[in-house]
Amino acid sequence: MIRERAYPVEPWHVRETRLDMDVLAQSESVFALSNGHVGLRGNLDEGEPHGLPGTYLNSFYELRPLPYAEAGYGFPESGQTIVNVTNGKLIRLLVDDEPLDVRYGQLLAHERILDLRAGTLHRELHWRSPAGREVKVRSTRLVSFTQRSVAAISYEVEAVDGPLRLIVQSELVANESLPAQSKDPRVAAVLESPLQAEEELTTPDGGQLIHRTKVSGLRVAAAMEHEVHGPDHTTIESEGYQDWVRTTIGCVLQPGEKLRVVKYLTYSWSSRRSLPALRDQVGAALAGARLDGWDGLHREQRNYLDAFWDAADVLVEGDPEVQQAVRFGLFHVLQAGARAEQRPISAKGLTGPGYDGHAFWDTEMFVLPVLTYTQPSAVRSALQWRHSTLDSARERAETLNLAGAAFPWRTIEGPESSGYWPAGTAAFHIAADIADASRRYVMATGDTQFEREVGLELLVETARLWRSIGHHDRHGQFHIDGVTGPDEYTAVKNDNVYTNLMAQRNLLSAAEVVMRYRDEAFHLGVTDEEAASWRDAATSMHVPYDEELDVHQQVEGFTRLQEWDFTHTPAEKYPLLLHYPYFELYRKQVVKQADLVLAMHWRGDAFTPEQKVRNFLYYERRTVRDSSLSACTQAVLAAEVGHPELAHTYLREAALMDLHDLNENTRDGVHMASLAGAWLALVGGLGGLRDHHGELSFAPRLSSRLNRLEFSLQWRGLSLRVDVRPHQTTYSLRHGSPDDVVELRHHDQVLRVSCDEPVTVPVPPAEPSGPLPEQPPGRSPLLRLPEHVTQQ
Repeated sequence: MIRERAYPVEPWHVRETRLDMDVLAQSESVFALSNGHVGLRGNLDEGEPHGLPGTYLNSFYELRPLPYAEAGYGFPESGQTIVNVTNGKLIRLLVDDEPLDVRYGQLLAHERILDLRAGTLHRELHWRSPAGREVKVRSTRLVSFTQRSVAAISYEVEAVDGPLRLIVQSELVANESLPAQSKDPRVAAVLESPLQAEEELTTPDGGQLIHRTKVSGLRVAAAMEHEVHGPDHTTIESEGYQDWVRTTIGCVLQPGEKLRVVKYLTYSWSSRRSLPALRDQVGAALAGARLDGWDGLHREQRNYLDAFWDAADVLVEGDPEVQQAVRFGLFHVLQAGARAEQRPISAKGLTGPGYDGHAFWDTEMFVLPVLTYTQPSAVRSALQWRHSTLDSARERAETLNLAGAAFPWRTIEGPESSGYWPAGTAAFHIAADIADASRRYVMATGDTQFEREVGLELLVETARLWRSIGHHDRHGQFHIDGVTGPDEYTAVKNDNVYTNLMAQRNLLSAAEVVMRYRDEAFHLGVTDEEAASWRDAATSMHVPYDEELDVHQQVEGFTRLQEWDFTHTPAEKYPLLLHYPYFELYRKQVVKQADLVLAMHWRGDAFTPEQKVRNFLYYERRTVRDSSLSACTQAVLAAEVGHPELAHTYLREAALMDLHDLNENTRDGVHMASLAGAWLALVGGLGGLRDHHGELSFAPRLSSRLNRLEFSLQWRGLSLRVDVRPHQTTYSLRHGSPDDVVELRHHDQVLRVSCDEPVTVPVPPAEPSGPLPEQPPGRSPLLRLPEHVTQQ
């Protein structure tokens, strides 16, 4: 775990003031740069030491066998694993023949800064070699948001205490040695050196490598060029072999003199394009990068982020750690989706190999809601990717003897890659999650073209799935049996409330959208009778309720299950799934992550305020948060049911998940859903945002430690700004015409907000919040607000 305050608290930077080898892999994830297409882990320039090398391209994967103790009908036969592609980050430095390696000699100073406004990773170090020669190195790295295939590094060396002979070796390296990624020898064999060389080219100032994966047959090209600014008689030459190309730069520096090398990197991959086409593509991208130059790329990056932060920034006064963390989270969420362009947004983005690089339901229910209101073009692209995988989803449904489309629990390209049914394929709620993300995007943007061309078919095929999974009983109630909801400790059960309510909305939304696009629906084979059957199923959807306890049941019969013995469960036995058999977890009242509580967030219109209070108290005592997806949802509902202080502590856990490595697995990549969850906890929790039935509503109420929360939402081409203070809230519109108006609800009051007339209204006093919710013993929120942190 990264010890507390490893990074100084600053509003716009994540700064590392010393190099800690014990958490090198974690910092590589934190300092990763990406644009949704190319991802570079925050490895040191010289490549060693490293925790986990990583250079990734969105959806570039290798196929691998899925091991089973026994085969079963419908089990996926192969999985997909993201590949560490050609590493172009490497810049090695030799000082009078001594390689710069921070493990040798003396590291006099070392600092790295992730600049959230500039979109760069800056590094400065002062090193004394074992022979006593000193150099200062400054490097700045970026992955361009404006030129999708381009990354660049500015690398500068200064002689400190005497003339120095410097050799810089800038490289492209394929098939790097990596730590073992699987204990299965078959999988390990596939992932070891997965790239086969196809072509190597060198030029005086750079070169190219083109490789192909052995099994999936994907082709990748990487290229580099250099601009060199140094003293007279600086030399430059290149050489190459099948798995590496190296450009070597040599010079002699006098004290105070500098050598500066600008390295341009470009990447491209395809499953279809020819080798010459990829070669030309990376060459053209290099030409574009050279045309703009380092200064141009740096300027474009800043301009892009200025526009993003103007639309998306969240201002938090009173908790500087959360202020830093929510911006860090928004930055990584943007990096994951900005230029994905009809490719998935995975659970780790492009920051590490965790979960094999797969996308899950996290994307639609945590990441896309944030991007819907901050960067909606990325949402359109992510849902277009889901739409492009419909054929695979239809085939999967047919294999399972179902209609419609059964989207995979985890995937890169589209086929199911989960080898575990109870907590994988049985979690059919992903279909409704995708449908809801589509509904929300159209509601927030008014993008009817997308709704007609993409959203309609997604809603139709998912509605067909629910109609074929579910059934009416003899009393006419509609049931969805044998599924797993968000809580993976309660698997393969009947009538999961979250699943049923999200499916209900899915069915109703599909019935509504086919009425708007009758011709297109006809071409999809939708009849009036089929649409009516969707409405009928939705209207009669069963939602389990325990009349005796007066709470909803997470699944049918949940409240009669045996209680988990929390008192005698020691702290070292968490997470439970690593220490207890699933059989024991499945049949007791213990909740891995918010499930029924998540239903109250996204389908809050299906519960009364009184039910929410009782449900939250009941499930709070049974939720152990063995998943990073839980804290943000518990924050949202804690705020809604009158516990803003508890909401604040859960907010801190979600926001600081990676900056503090709370789950001790940040080394494998950042937790994209938890980072998005910090925004959800602030805006949906303390800001009270809800978007049921196409209406924006807010019920803001701050915790006692905050004196201001300000955020912006993109709503149908306008920018709505919400400024929450302890006793009042101001709503204003920007970037619109005087005639533009947004109608919204503030608590129980309907407001009309225009560009000319901001509206300031009081925040109603808090109602009595009732008893303080209790967590299982030892499972209270991880990071409370330190006593010494004062309001800004």
